Amino acid sequence: MNGPTFPLTHDVVLIGGGHTHALVLRMWGMRPLPGARLTLINPDPGAAYSGMLPGHIAGHYDRESLDIDLVRLARFANARLVLGAATHLDTANRMVHVPGRPPIGYDLASIDIGITSDLPDLPGFTDHAIPAKPLGPFASAWSRFVKTTTGPARIAVIGAGVAGAELAMSLHHRLKQSGRPATITLIDRSKALSDTAPGARGKLLNKLQEFDITVIENTAISRIEADAVQLEDGTEIPSDFTIGTAGATPHQWLARSGLDLTDGFITTSETLQTSDPAIFAAGDCAHFAPSPRPKAGVFAVRQAPVLFHNLRARLTDTPLRPYRPQKRYLKLISLGGKSALADRPGLPPIAGPLIWRWKDHIDRKFMDRFTDLPSMPAPPLPREHTATLRDAIGDKPMCGGCGAKVGRDTLTRALAAPAHAIRDDITALPGDDAALLHTGGAQQVMTSDHLRAFTNDPVTMTRIAAIHALGDIWAMGAEPQAATATLILPRQSEALQSRLLAEIMTTARDTLHEAGAEVVGGHTSLGDELTIGFALTGLCENKPITLQGAKPGDALILTKPIGSGTILAAEMQMKTRGDWVADAYRHMMQDQSKASQILQDAHAMTDVTGFGLAGHLLNICEASHTAATLSLKDIPALKGARTLAKTGLRSTLYPKNRALLPDLPETPDTDLLFDPQTAGGLLAAVPAEKASTLLQNLQTAGYPAALIGQITSGPPGITLN
Repeated sequence: MNGPTFPLTHDVVLIGGGHTHALVLRMWGMRPLPGARLTLINPDPGAAYSGMLPGHIAGHYDRESLDIDLVRLARFANARLVLGAATHLDTANRMVHVPGRPPIGYDLASIDIGITSDLPDLPGFTDHAIPAKPLGPFASAWSRFVKTTTGPARIAVIGAGVAGAELAMSLHHRLKQSGRPATITLIDRSKALSDTAPGARGKLLNKLQEFDITVIENTAISRIEADAVQLEDGTEIPSDFTIGTAGATPHQWLARSGLDLTDGFITTSETLQTSDPAIFAAGDCAHFAPSPRPKAGVFAVRQAPVLFHNLRARLTDTPLRPYRPQKRYLKLISLGGKSALADRPGLPPIAGPLIWRWKDHIDRKFMDRFTDLPSMPAPPLPREHTATLRDAIGDKPMCGGCGAKVGRDTLTRALAAPAHAIRDDITALPGDDAALLHTGGAQQVMTSDHLRAFTNDPVTMTRIAAIHALGDIWAMGAEPQAATATLILPRQSEALQSRLLAEIMTTARDTLHEAGAEVVGGHTSLGDELTIGFALTGLCENKPITLQGAKPGDALILTKPIGSGTILAAEMQMKTRGDWVADAYRHMMQDQSKASQILQDAHAMTDVTGFGLAGHLLNICEASHTAATLSLKDIPALKGARTLAKTGLRSTLYPKNRALLPDLPETPDTDLLFDPQTAGGLLAAVPAEKASTLLQNLQTAGYPAALIGQITSGPPGITLN
């Protein structure tokens, strides 16, 4: 049950998913501020935690353990998550620019984008080396190297500070455990391990020597080759995997932000504000002017409560709080295996397995903050309520997208043809979601659809809603023509309405224009939540493809994987992985225009949406007076869908869909046949002799299409093999 809703009045935009912002999101979820709309912009659905990176490289942690799941965290905080990288900050107009989408407006913004170890000025680095930061791409590159190469490994690490030494020892441990000989070289233009206390430096140098890791210091590099590092003294260091860890480089777009910078980093005051008081900065991308500190995660973590307080203070006109960084901090340095070294100024260094267990405990405790999110209680029911109100509310949130629609039988009864005659310029198409109009000799298809939002990102939601609505046009083999938009917007201030409408309508125009249609108008109203819909027309040069016409022997082709209803239901309950959600969005945003053109010879076709694959195939069978057989093993599913189905996760529309074919066995794979799809693929019954060619053409065009069964003789129904 939802509590009272309040109008939105201010946009707070967090640029980057660094440690500070991740903690702010968690705190925001536990203590939301009515009236504020929170947005997080980050290139990936996860953010790698720096403290566990050496352990991941060494093989002690899997990749999932390394990443903070920003999709799940954003859901907890009720924040919009924009999957993209900011490239420009327009402080004059208060806009954040992200490629491929309209600018994102803000009233307050905060920047926590970390740093990079990229060395673009070093010849050959961009082409033949990988920076250790950002952490996510580096971890992926290392995983690919381990999986795709065999035999002796030659690795060069540029930068012999603590970060470089940790990585070198972690690389050594991983390769040793896999039985691969390794030659690892640490290279620095200055003194090696100069960022540690003398005692710790000696211990680390001894450990590097014990691992046969070569340390070359006070030597510059002239260039990077595909298989070697060339030093300025003429020495060549063979390397098949070259890593950059030297120094901390700010992201280049900050130089164009107009903010005051110090050596390229954003200069901040004691309140973490920049030269523009509406913009804050934290983490490694910031330079704390009152008391400069090294680039270390411990400072980013301790900035979070201050940033959280100060963002709220700016929105509530209350005093800001200063950030007071500690003067000394403890370094816990991984030594490759499950051993670590503790380095704190003024104290002798200590190393061993006990220190590793201490470090592991601290790291896991930090990550537990993002996996063990507290369950926020729902508002209580009124003291007096109808006897069945609790049952109507249910025990889980109502799904968005097609999972929020009514069942097939209910809809069929409501839309039954009227008793009076249909106009002679309209052709009724029983079971199809579009009507065929005859206007001046032209055949025009008309349809409409709308979706309850399942993501707070209006651009992603708009594109998916447009692709979803276009599915009815494409399924009939028609070319999209014109569209009107129907929007229900959450209550908000006029400024926020303007920003939201700009994002939605720009995306709608772009998406529909790419499909060949133009937006010619629309209507809006205000409500409790975002709903996006489109009424569309399309033109048919040939006879439209309908549900009728499938013939026994026809092959069944599906152009997209199934499982989006399960993925979305799990996401709303914070029970799935962010990368699975991002992958599902990617499939839902793939248009079907080329697929529709390729499948013009289909005998029957539909788009797979709310009734699930089984329900829409049953529509074809009933309209064509045939049966069908599906091959379960050949039906593609979205990443994670089968895993989630095995846990019993279902969309709220699933029970009504499942009731359509009660005789089919109940297994996780079978259950996905009844999963309501949003912006699902086209399902086509095609001549068997053309199936292989059509399938190849679809795959060449970029569709994850599959041959999943065939049309058979018999009464309408579906069997499995």
